[in-house]
Amino acid sequence: MPETETAKASDGPIVWTYRLPVTANLSYKGNYVRRTFSPANFCLFTSSFSRVITGTILQVSSTFFTFATIPFLLFLVLAVERFFKYAMGKVFNITSKAASHVSKVVDIESKPAVEPKPAPAPAPAPVQEKPTSFILPDLVSHCTFPLTYHANGDEIAKQSVEWLDTNCPDLNAKQRRALRGLQAGELTAFCYNTCTPERLRVVSDFMNYLFHLDNISDGMMTRETDVLSDVVMNALWFPHKYMPTAVPGKEQPEDELNPGKLARDFWARTIPDCGPGAQARFKETLELFFEAVNIQARARDDDEIPDLESYIDVRRDTSGCKPCWALIEYALGIDLPDEVVEHPIIAALNQSTNDLVTWSNDIFSYNVEQSRGDTHNMIVILMHYHGLTLQQAVDYVGDLCAQTIDSFIQNKNNLPSWTPEIDDMVEKYVKGLQDWIVGSLHWSFQTHRYFGAQGQEVKKHRFVKLLPLRD
Repeated sequence: MPETETAKASDGPIVWTYRLPVTANLSYKGNYVRRTFSPANFCLFTSSFSRVITGTILQVSSTFFTFATIPFLLFLVLAVERFFKYAMGKVFNITSKAASHVSKVVDIESKPAVEPKPAPAPAPAPVQEKPTSFILPDLVSHCTFPLTYHANGDEIAKQSVEWLDTNCPDLNAKQRRALRGLQAGELTAFCYNTCTPERLRVVSDFMNYLFHLDNISDGMMTRETDVLSDVVMNALWFPHKYMPTAVPGKEQPEDELNPGKLARDFWARTIPDCGPGAQARFKETLELFFEAVNIQARARDDDEIPDLESYIDVRRDTSGCKPCWALIEYALGIDLPDEVVEHPIIAALNQSTNDLVTWSNDIFSYNVEQSRGDTHNMIVILMHYHGLTLQQAVDYVGDLCAQTIDSFIQNKNNLPSWTPEIDDMVEKYVKGLQDWIVGSLHWSFQTHRYFGAQGQEVKKHRFVKLLPLRD
């Protein structure tokens, strides 16, 4: 694998950031709503505008010019189109190369952000016998961040499990055992280790709830994921009272479904101590989670295995990491300004953390997922489309994970400075991301979700024996 590269003016595509000053902040009983024009929408508008201009030129030409001027008119039309494409390239250089995964970003007023750049996949290996085991990459040793656990972590984790267990009467005995073996509260204690016990409890409840959503959405068809999304987001937009919508084709039941009740309970306890920016980011990114789950459900409906680039784009949202980053702000009692969150270095730190957590999870969860025939995993995609053996695919993803850790460290060292107050908030926030990186790696061997009760043994020897396929 090549070393992580630093984006320069002469090195690869440069993405110039542009923020539209069109943001509306509204609040109702402390529940904040924000709507902002996205760069993609603005780019679409400008592209359409260029077509209007060229169409106008042609209309005028048909009235006022003769046949002899057609070459000049064609030149003028092409010039206008080229100008707008050039302008858009300067504002939004949208690339779609699977080899880069993350566009390099250069900010005029700061040091460049760096991101991992995967090497081309190795050449297809000769056909071999079906593997029976594989060796995990040693990501725990590669990650040297200090591991910290909240002093009240165990106590809060038990309370949080009881909260979900009590409020989910439809869970069967197997699901209740899985809930207790999950240890989502312990993950929270690793990743939010300095917050108050009260806020740790709120975040722990959401973490259990997020895994619950992941479990119930697995295997859902597209229509079912639509219903789930509508119910949960309804609770976030109307946290004080259930208000079923009557949109044609998306009517909601008169009695609120259980996922909505759980979301309402959690969110009502979050709002009083959560800043408007963090609230908006939480809701926006949780909505992205459901949109990505819907995309995954459509692929499942069609029995499709996504290509690597498409998978990575969707996986960054199906992971559910982005709402957890907003809860870092809540847990620490901070509310970062939008211009800070949107800064290229902060965005790169967020994405590196997301990629590390997500891609390492694809490694750790592969054995369980392959046993039930799940194909939405980076390792499966590398074997299916790029002809890698199982071990080659695992090593490849492991190298990507190591690169994301290295990128995180470099970006952390390149953080710009704002004001003393903002710098203090940024330092706490980045420490929260760092705790997520190291905490999730260690927790993956503590939970029973991936390696059962043998997690510590697997962590020590890194040997994984493949489970048989389920009937």
